[in-house]
Amino acid sequence: MFDWLVSNEILTEYEEQLAAFYSPKTADLVLKILSTASNVVFTEPYFKWALIEADPDDNKFADLAISANANYLVSHDKHFRVLDSIPFPTVKVVDLPAFKAILFPEKE
Repeated sequence: MFDWLVSNEILTEYEEQLAAFYSPKTADLVLKILSTASNVVFTEPYFKWALIEADPDDNKFADLAISANANYLVSHDKHFRVLDSIPFPTVKVVDLPAFKAILFPEKE
């Protein structure tokens, strides 16, 4: 099991992206699911690190991961790769297949 960390700023981003890509109705449904899911943790970052210069809009995700001491930030976005080269604060970025392998390791 995992906790899905979200902030108000991230929820707004999800809503905008889902409404644009799918529909406002889909966005509303996903937000309702997130607001009631038992593994969703609502929190706010307490500091803006501004670590991702190539796409500053991505910083909201890194800032939340840092402030909540998340084990992983799950993303395919290439802009997060810069976090691998920053010694402090540390953020471990994995893509979805890697995260799935962490959650469900193959039995040997």
